[in-house]
Amino acid sequence: MSFNSYGQMFRVTTWGESHGPALGCVIDGCPPGVPLNAPAIQHWLDRRRPGASKHTTQRKEPDAVEILSGTFEDVTTGTPISLMIRNMDQRSKDYGEIAETFRPGHADITYWQKYGVRDYRGGGRSSARETAARVAAGGVARAALAELAPGLTITGYLVRMGEKVIDRARFDWAAIEANDFWCPDPVAAEEWAGYLDWLRKDDHNSVGAVIEVVARGVPPGLGAPVYGKLDTDLAAAAMSINAVKGVEIGEGMAAAALTGRANADEIFMGPDGPEYNSNHSGGILGGISTGQDIVLRFAVKPTSSILSPRKSIRKDGSPTEVITKGRHDPCVGIRAVPVGEAMVAAVLLDHFLRDRGQTGGVRGKIGAG
Repeated sequence: MSFNSYGQMFRVTTWGESHGPALGCVIDGCPPGVPLNAPAIQHWLDRRRPGASKHTTQRKEPDAVEILSGTFEDVTTGTPISLMIRNMDQRSKDYGEIAETFRPGHADITYWQKYGVRDYRGGGRSSARETAARVAAGGVARAALAELAPGLTITGYLVRMGEKVIDRARFDWAAIEANDFWCPDPVAAEEWAGYLDWLRKDDHNSVGAVIEVVARGVPPGLGAPVYGKLDTDLAAAAMSINAVKGVEIGEGMAAAALTGRANADEIFMGPDGPEYNSNHSGGILGGISTGQDIVLRFAVKPTSSILSPRKSIRKDGSPTEVITKGRHDPCVGIRAVPVGEAMVAAVLLDHFLRDRGQTGGVRGKIGAG
């Protein structure tokens, strides 16, 4: 199986399966001299860790990261960084009944059609367990970004769960870390808790979500106009996350309903450079960052592993009904928040390094001085 890597200058290759002994990643291109140790990466992994609340899968994984190479005395050396996370609580017996059956909504059938072999224990490489390695790599990217752009922050949060959406009039940055849903609307978060309990316990069902990730403090000039667009790489990174079915930047699909006058972000000269009266572009114009907040949104489908029976077929083509046992997220979008943040961090670092290699930081001047 090929295509397990992403990025150009900051390149990440993930490895491992959901029910194997371990999973992890190899990172090539991290600059030398970046302060980095296991606790710094662990902080980000703990935010994605399964079993952290009653609203996520109850698989109990410590997700303890081990740094195998690429650092010396807690500083990166510029050589490949290898990270490993051991699987500790896999229960492969939960999947024995579906060894010959394709689960509706899962990649089981397409993996079999393409490769003629599949790891039915939790989905193998198609499992969301793989995203632990991405979050670990994102921790490394954040450490490097802290050196290159100290004021840069990346924050993700849920703005929709099924038909329930946040009220942006109640948006509170401080609320995001204060509830189980990374929700900036504390009233919505309380409502979602009851809804998800009912959905999981009584309806034996799941629900999708929309995650928004905002990168603040990104300087202008990252990206390239044609095949190296910053928004292209951000969209590809988000789309590569398990269960993601839609991505938009800035106004996104809603831009189709706007006129040119309404959509154009008017520009004014401020005391420190150009300023904009709006951000319909999501911080990117012509594939290059404007210096405004970069706003990325992606939609995650409902978890396909549910206790409600669904019609399917077996490998021999015979019909069957599938009830997926095991421990699964009723809303996989919750744990997709730190994954989305990690992918944005990796892409931004990749583009910082690309820009440094191409322009050396040279910028066109605007205004006097």
